[in-house]
Amino acid sequence: QVQLMESGGGLVQAGGSLRISCAASGLFFRANAMGWYRQAPGKQRELVATITSSSNTNYADSVKGRFTISRDNASNALYLQMNSLKPEDTAVYYCNAQIQHQPWGLPRDYWGQGTQVTVFS
Repeated sequence: QVQLMESGGGLVQAGGSLRISCAASGLFFRANAMGWYRQAPGKQRELVATITSSSNTNYADSVKGRFTISRDNASNALYLQMNSLKPEDTAVYYCNAQIQHQPWGLPRDYWGQGTQVTVFS
């Protein structure tokens, strides 16, 4: 059973920084693309950033230049460094991973339980 566990969320003043992490545990062949998504109250979940297994990245326009996604393939960890935070970044941040259980199999989608990030002005 694969589990994704986020950590590092919290309360931060606007303009500040925060780093959130995600650890993938369980038995599997490898994690392919991984990403961060967020959901603010009353809004749909939206993509924040994604990163492939070869570390190609993609960002939402709203976070470009402020957020940096990275990963450690050896430990199956995912990170999001968030700088110059704004109140509109307030949301629950979810980790996503496309997990390949076998070398020949198709990847399956997994989600973490989310971590709250609150930015106050």
